[in-house]
Amino acid sequence: MEHKTLAEIERTGEATPALPLSRAERLDRWARALDRLGKASLGSIWRTEHIAPADLPRVRADNSPLSVAFEDPVLRVAGLSDDGYGEAKRFFELSDQELHWIVCYCHVGETLSAKEAARRVRAVAAMRLPETPIRGFMRRFLDA
Repeated sequence: MEHKTLAEIERTGEATPALPLSRAERLDRWARALDRLGKASLGSIWRTEHIAPADLPRVRADNSPLSVAFEDPVLRVAGLSDDGYGEAKRFFELSDQELHWIVCYCHVGETLSAKEAARRVRAVAAMRLPETPIRGFMRRFLDA
């Protein structure tokens, strides 16, 4: 049996089997990738709530929190296929409301630090509860 590194497999174009990660592990990996960038400035995605639902899955932005996730080789091997809004929603099992809060201009401005994006990813991961009045109450503090 021949053994190859991930880099060797990527260079040859061979298929890489999906790496099974739980939702929590995928979100944690994304947050850690963002943390490694520290205070680096990332771009937001412009007004996701005003984009037609049919177009929203294809929306993306260069140098965004979503592109940081896509640059992570472990997340790509685990099945993240691009840095678009729809793929991030599917792969990280996020609702539109959750992803909107992490990457949308109306919540973060034109740019946000990678550390702030990591904080938002972790907050969403911790808040994965059924919608309840207390969850809505707590969300007001996260948006502050």
